[in-house]
Parts: sequence; structure tokens; C-alpha cells
Amino acid sequence: MPKTVLIVEDDENIAELLMLYLEKEGYATITAGDGGTAMQYYRERKPDLILLDLMLPVMDGREVCRNIRESGDTATPIIMLTAKGETLDKVSGLKMGADDYITKPFEMKEVLARVEAVLRRAAPGEGAPRRLTFDKLVIDMDAFELIVDGKRVDTPPKEMELLYHLASTPNRVYTRNQLLDEVWGFDYFGDSRTVDVHIKRLREKLEGVSDQWSVKTGRGVGHRFEVLS
Repeated sequence: MPKTVLIVEDDENIAELLMLYLEKEGYATITAGDGGTAMQYYRERKPDLILLDLMLPVMDGREVCRNIRESGDTATPIIMLTAKGETLDKVSGLKMGADDYITKPFEMKEVLARVEAVLRRAAPGEGAPRRLTFDKLVIDMDAFELIVDGKRVDTPPKEMELLYHLASTPNRVYTRNQLLDEVWGFDYFGDSRTVDVHIKRLREKLEGVSDQWSVKTGRGVGHRFEVLS
């Protein structure tokens, strides 16, 4: 069955353009022109991915994203659509649980690449088990679970992928551009600070849990998952 994308956009021309291109690539689509309708369709149709505009009538994109994540759903990928220059909105969207953002005006090839990459990264693992275990930490990509000190911690797909990628090669330093390319899965078109936002959110979940490992950042160098021998 084709993957279903919920397009939440109050500009009818943009919504129709997204719908046409996505359906041409084999996706099923649902469109909503306001946040309230988006929440209704989300509950009824359970889309595989949500393209979510920030500025919406009835309920804005931030509130829609927050409601979805607070409902306990950390698995459905959300890509925010933001106007150029809305840096604070981008950061706040990521903090609320969005997996990525696209800045308007956008190229459709960028949208398609991001949709494909996010869905690929969010898909259950195939083949060999993808599970890493450290002191008081389990990163299980097959179950899409992060267990911290014996407790399951709700974590969006992109954070899971980023942590798994870092922890798969302990003590290796990755630059922002390397992480954007290898975790996001394509040449990134946006702000490299996206990585920093996700790293900060991971630190908030993991800080002080163990003295045997930590997520480290070298100023001007990059990020690493440090494990003490």
C-alpha cells in the first residue's frame, strides 16, 4: 500500500502543488486547510507522514505538532513548512517534536527528497537487529525505543536515528555536515543548526544518567558519543 502524507497548508495553490507531486511519486495524500481539521484527519486516517505549515487558522502548526507528540505519538514523522527567515519558529518546531523543516519558497525535489528520507529513517529496521546497549542505556531501532535508566523515553524518529548513528561508532567525531548527510540521508538544503537543536534535546534526555558515556560537542569540531574505556 502507498504511504499516506497529510498535507496541512492553508494556501490552496501550495497544497495542490504538493498533492500533485506527491501523488505522481506514488504517495496517497490528504489535505487540510487548518489545524483543527488536521487533527481530525490525523486521528481518523493515521497518516505515515505529516507536512505541516506553521501559520494556520484555528490552530497553528506548533500547537498541532505539540498535541500529536503529547498524545504519545513520537513515531509519526512531522516536517514543518516555514517562511524564509523564521529561525525562531524553526527551532521551536523542532523542540516540540518536528523531525525536519522546509523553508518556503521550496523546490519540489527538495520536498520529495526530505519526505523519502524521513520515511526511510522512520521505517522499522530490516535484517540484522539494530540495538545498542550501554550502561543504563538501550537504543533499540527495531522497536524504536529509547530506554534510559530502565525507563522508556519518548523520542522522535530523527533523534533516535542521530543517537544511534553516533553511538554506533563510539568516540568518533562527526561534523554537522556529515551528520546532516548521513542521518538525514541526503544533501541538506537548510540550516546546519538543525543538528545542534537535536543534540541539545538528546542531552536533556541523557544528561547525568551514567558516568561511562556521554554526548559530547567539540566547539567548532563536531559531535560524538563518548565512551570511557
